[in-house]
Amino acid sequence: MMRKIAVLVMMITLTAITSIAQLPYRAADIPATLKVGANAVIRNKETTVTMLSSDDVVYTVTQAITVLNKGGAGYADLVLPYNKSLQIKIAKGYILDALGNQIARFALSNFVDQSAVSNFSLYEDDRIKYYSPVILSYPFTIVYEYEVRSRQNLIIQDWYANPYPELAVQQSKYTFSYNPLEKIRVKAYNYTGKIEENQTAKLNSLTWAVQNMVAFRQEPYAPSADDYRTYVKIVHEQFSFYRAKGKFGNWEELGKWIYTDLVKPRQDLNAGTIAEIRSLVQGLSSDREKAKRIYEYMQRKTRYISVQIGIGGFQPMLASDVDRLGYGDCKALVSYMQSLLAAVDIPSYYCVVYAGRFKQNMDPSFASMDQGNHVILALPLGKDTTWLECTNQNVPFGYLGDFTDDRLVLACTEEGGKLLRTPALSSEMNETKRKATLTVDQSGNISANILTTFKGAQYDTHEGIIRKPLQEQIKALNSFYEVDNINFNQLSLTQDKGDLPVTTEKLTVEIASYLSKNHQTAYLLPNAFNKLPTTRTVSNRKLPVYINRGFIDEDELVYRLPAGYEIVHQPKDLKVENQFGSFVTRISKKGDELIYYRKFVLNSGSHPAANYTAFAEFMNQVATADRAKVIFKTN
Repeated sequence: MMRKIAVLVMMITLTAITSIAQLPYRAADIPATLKVGANAVIRNKETTVTMLSSDDVVYTVTQAITVLNKGGAGYADLVLPYNKSLQIKIAKGYILDALGNQIARFALSNFVDQSAVSNFSLYEDDRIKYYSPVILSYPFTIVYEYEVRSRQNLIIQDWYANPYPELAVQQSKYTFSYNPLEKIRVKAYNYTGKIEENQTAKLNSLTWAVQNMVAFRQEPYAPSADDYRTYVKIVHEQFSFYRAKGKFGNWEELGKWIYTDLVKPRQDLNAGTIAEIRSLVQGLSSDREKAKRIYEYMQRKTRYISVQIGIGGFQPMLASDVDRLGYGDCKALVSYMQSLLAAVDIPSYYCVVYAGRFKQNMDPSFASMDQGNHVILALPLGKDTTWLECTNQNVPFGYLGDFTDDRLVLACTEEGGKLLRTPALSSEMNETKRKATLTVDQSGNISANILTTFKGAQYDTHEGIIRKPLQEQIKALNSFYEVDNINFNQLSLTQDKGDLPVTTEKLTVEIASYLSKNHQTAYLLPNAFNKLPTTRTVSNRKLPVYINRGFIDEDELVYRLPAGYEIVHQPKDLKVENQFGSFVTRISKKGDELIYYRKFVLNSGSHPAANYTAFAEFMNQVATADRAKVIFKTN
């Protein structure tokens, strides 16, 4: 992963020390409109960031926040990361009851100190100090102030006016001060107020302020919170980071600096490895064939381990060390793979991406170092670009999956950086197809053979268990299928790692008492394995409807029934098609076989908030149909 300090610092919003500590902050004084939908209210928050030099940035903070109920208790916690380049100078505060009376005080000595090493890292130099008050009654108010000093200005913490859901803001202000001779770039998102500018002989300052921001709520199928939250990004064009210095004003300059200063100097393969790689691809005619063989070599030789120390949070390990040790993080493994390809004159791009199943793009109009958290590799092979995920020993050549698909990334090259878009996994590509034959005995028990294929974004549905022992696989499948009394007798998981990767699941199962029986009546839920959950209805929807990634689920189940089963009721066949997708379900009976067919298509895309009611109705129509039963008269 990319620099951990950037992630840690983003967990907090930095603010300024002022006289607000003397105010009483009675809970009753909060405007009623700010309590609607809120678990807590920021009463007053002031953030001051003073950039004295490129390696001396002071963040000062004051915040008073009233926690209205137990649901907002987490907003009273204060988390302060620190390391060799980020030092905590002051941290103290006090707690008030509902009437504004002081009931407790705390200082830095009351904070818990612990390592911030994440579970994917071998070592990191980041730590945190945190304070979490113990409160027995609500509402209460916590008032605190702190100062931290950073020895770098490559990443200046973004300011979020309304950082979290169910949190209202009575007033908040952010001031950034800097030397008038310095050049900065600023972008405010979703800010409608006026920026206050002040200038003195020593410092320029910019101030953003908000008042009476009502709490926003988490709504299902919503876009990224950054689409509607108010925040400010600031970048200094001349930067310092762990003694590394540079300058950038756009993506082209940033990409060039990353490649020429951070990546290229680390690509030091020895002559023996270069000779080995050239021998490895001997006889292969195309660059794609060569790249695939080298990629598989890299996968066999290395494994992913993260080490985040100093500038290493952004700079790869030496390629020679990866070659010797057999491990590295995303930066190191991508740089190593790029070095191997260069040994046989195959060009590639070191690409910074914001990874995660929820797609997030680089902002084309504003270059900054904090917009990525992962690195992948792009191979411009002829008219097509092949993308490689280098941290997974088992992922197919050219397959990215839903972790990095369909988003803008920064390709870093010697000529300069450029924004590229990774391939999109369309609804048609993200397909799960299931066929099953289920034999029902007179007691309602079922024995079944099930064949399921997973493609596109669904390919790695079982990636977490496919190489685990059988008993662990079965335990995971019990949760995956969620069918009462299911017993897995045989299980086979295989992967075809071709150009269109496919995971195939073969199961033999028994399900005790699946059909419920009452005298001469039997009840069957034909959709045994793939029921869509209900979608929450939302009144006064505020946010657009955003379907992050579409898919297709297709099921065909054949039930072999005992003799004498006659249908007395069955759900009506359905066929629905609209802007959100489509749904088809039908049931037929031929002799003693009941055939159930279901196909659900969900389209990716964005729709106006006013369409949410129709969307929820469509999804719940599918969910209802998925739970409809067939009733039989038995002889």
